[in-house]
Amino acid sequence: MKQLFDEVSYSCSRLVTQKYSTSFSLATKMLSKKIRSGIYNIYGFVRFADEIVDSFHDYDKEGLLAKFEKEYFLSKHIGISLNPIMNSFIHTVKKYNISDELVQAFLKSMKADLSKTEYQTKEEYEEYIYGSADVVGLMCLKVFVNGNKEKYNELKDAAQRLGSAFQKVNFLRDLKDDYQELNRSYFPNVNFGNLDEKSKQDIIEDIERDFEYAFKNGILKLPVEAKFGVYMAYRYYKRLLKKLKAVHYSKIMETRVRISNPMKINLLARSYVKYKLNLI
Repeated sequence: MKQLFDEVSYSCSRLVTQKYSTSFSLATKMLSKKIRSGIYNIYGFVRFADEIVDSFHDYDKEGLLAKFEKEYFLSKHIGISLNPIMNSFIHTVKKYNISDELVQAFLKSMKADLSKTEYQTKEEYEEYIYGSADVVGLMCLKVFVNGNKEKYNELKDAAQRLGSAFQKVNFLRDLKDDYQELNRSYFPNVNFGNLDEKSKQDIIEDIERDFEYAFKNGILKLPVEAKFGVYMAYRYYKRLLKKLKAVHYSKIMETRVRISNPMKINLLARSYVKYKLNLI
């Protein structure tokens, strides 16, 4: 039965989310059940593409990513894929009218990770972040507003800024792995071989501006089905940024900050109280 295969596909995307990111999985569980599966399906797709470029070092990454891209467009055309992650994603693409432009921009940034190691201009940096993070936020927003074009256009800029903030926090947290192991440098005009306090502070202030804009112009205006889950993710990344801010610039390359499980539960509880008191 096709329905059974689709159910298995959805379960696979949920499992990928749970295994690869306990934090994202926790935030997704705070969404309404009506939209939760759509977010799992998006995460599964983008996670597998990211794994190709970041983890599969003993394989032909370029060939794998090209095959992944080709399979997406073919599967979308025929309406099914025997890859359960791809199958669940194309369901979400069609159900919520996620455009090819968003998917293509994402894949373009993934392809850049195969060969590009340094982003020297602000334009290059912003184009990469748009494809690797902003469009993922826009895909999720398509699910959150469930076809409401007016609401989508109202929240579009904020969704992009929130996606950018999340990605920049990841860049700052993963500096050691990106710079020393993958030979990548995303932040333009920053010498990570000799990082100073001003450079670190400039990055943090840029992220804080993205967070402030996204909260005031996006999170507070989200549909009720999505608001608490997105707010939970926002609080998690804000806490990561706070911990990164406390790390001395000379130690930032030696440290990968984490949020402990007890702290995640604490954040969840405090966020829920604010949500129930209509403070967000």
